[in-house]
Amino acid sequence: MSSEANGQNAIEIRGVTHRFTTPDGRSLTALRDIDMTVRRGEFVAIVGPTGCGKSTTLSLITGLAKPSAGSVQLKGKEIAGIDPGIGFVFQHDAVFPWSTVLRNVAAGPLFRGKPKAEAIRKATEWIARVGLAGFEKHYPHQLSGGMRKRVALAQTFINEPEILLMDEPFSALDVQTRILMQDELLGLWSSLGASVVFVTHDLEEAISLADKVYVLTSGPGTVKSVYEINLPRPRVISEVRFKPEFVELSRRIWMDLREEVEAGFNKARIEDGKGGTA
Repeated sequence: MSSEANGQNAIEIRGVTHRFTTPDGRSLTALRDIDMTVRRGEFVAIVGPTGCGKSTTLSLITGLAKPSAGSVQLKGKEIAGIDPGIGFVFQHDAVFPWSTVLRNVAAGPLFRGKPKAEAIRKATEWIARVGLAGFEKHYPHQLSGGMRKRVALAQTFINEPEILLMDEPFSALDVQTRILMQDELLGLWSSLGASVVFVTHDLEEAISLADKVYVLTSGPGTVKSVYEINLPRPRVISEVRFKPEFVELSRRIWMDLREEVEAGFNKARIEDGKGGTA
């Protein structure tokens, strides 16, 4: 049933295979027969070994990459170009180093044609919401890593995206700052109600944040298993990880994930060995 019919699904990926051509002319398959569904307002995390196609999946949702087979739908319709209702938070901050915090956060509304006064007003509100009131005139180089990440969240959420794609956004942060930013993200998400697809290598991060976790196989990636995360909300990241249900979920998912990490490691070692004997 399509999302148009049931009104529930923001993203549907059905039977998608994605191939690309390497610089030396070889055809490689990044994803194979992948199925994935994200309901409206749902927080979905994707985990898997390096090279399994996690980031490629995000590129397919944005429309930057096209499936070689299968279909990708947003809100019941096939993707036709980049949807303005999608927000993206990258691993590396996409802030403009030459602009102040205020100008960085106001850039999205200004680009979308909002009057300058309205854009500045909304930017000021969002800067306060992410805990940076008083830093409006600072430049990115004057901020800590966690503060720059708050700017990036404000930049994204100010546009009120219906779908939020996040590619390891907190991986460069220290552990303490990372936990604070995870709590910050959950607070912003719950107030906005966006559908989220969150790519991470950190299994505990995935379980702490998500409603559902997809485990992808070693490349070419396909869905190995899907886990519903029935931990109650609202969640406090520093506390939820000590719950027995969390520990049991971590154990079960890691058993699945470990097999794929080991398979990917062994495959890379074999390929390196072939390269060394060539």
